[in-house]
Amino acid sequence: QVHLVESGGGLVQAGGSLRLSCAASERTLRNYAMGWFRQAPGKEREFVAAIDWSGISTYCADSVKGRFTISRDNAKNTVYLQMNSLKPEDTAVYYCAASSWNYITTASTNFRSWGQGTQVTVSS
Repeated sequence: QVHLVESGGGLVQAGGSLRLSCAASERTLRNYAMGWFRQAPGKEREFVAAIDWSGISTYCADSVKGRFTISRDNAKNTVYLQMNSLKPEDTAVYYCAASSWNYITTASTNFRSWGQGTQVTVSS
C-alpha cells in the first residue's frame, strides 16, 4: 500500500487561493496517474482533477475548470492542486489518490491508494 500525505488545506475567504500538496512514499508512483477528489459534509466523494504519469495530460471537473490546476513533480514524488477563486461550495475534505493506470481516469474505483485527506474551508 502506497502512503500518500496531503498538506496545504486551511481556512480561506471566498476568492482566495490555496495550494494542496500530496507527497508519495514510493518512486514508482511516477509511473501512474494521480488524482484529487473531495467530499463535502453529507455528500458523496467527487472527482476534482487528474493528471497522467508524465504530467502532460490533465483533466478537471467542470465545477472547478478554469479555477483549479493539477500538476506533478515526479522528481519529488509530489502532486499539487492549485486552487484559485475559491468559493464556499469548494468547502470539503480533499483527498489525493494514486491510480492503477498511467492514463487519466475519473472513477474512484480506478484509484488504489488514498491519503487521509486535508480540510479546505472557504468562508463567504
